[in-house]
Amino acid sequence: MYKLNLPEINPSLKKENGKVLIFDGIRKKYIVLTPEEWVRQHFIHYLIIELKYPKSLFRIEGALTYNKLQKRSDILVFDRNGKAWMLIECKSPTIKLNQKAFNQVAVYNMTIGAKYIAVTNGMAHFCFEAGQPGVEPKFMEKFPEF
Repeated sequence: MYKLNLPEINPSLKKENGKVLIFDGIRKKYIVLTPEEWVRQHFIHYLIIELKYPKSLFRIEGALTYNKLQKRSDILVFDRNGKAWMLIECKSPTIKLNQKAFNQVAVYNMTIGAKYIAVTNGMAHFCFEAGQPGVEPKFMEKFPEF
């Protein structure tokens, strides 16, 4: 697929009905392999293996409602008390990260209320401390330790 700016993974892939599927260890099922899913799986592994985020505290593609619209968050990590801790938006490696992507995750976070928000396309990764409503998010040089 794509060479990413993330540690290599050894994903379980299979072909079904002419489509390539990748196994998602969080959802415990095979998912259609899209460029965005490739980034999501690599980033999940990075957070769990490299940064030691607990696998049991992840929710992938969770539903949320914003302004009466049904949306889905890519990756949501909870703290040990079950409160939203980090919201991550994944994009295809071919999509340049711009203000639109940052706005999307910030808007989703108005509903979710995570302490941290992040955006990645597998090549570039940005993390912000969300702060309070109405306060500009603070850019972080690296991802926080769990």
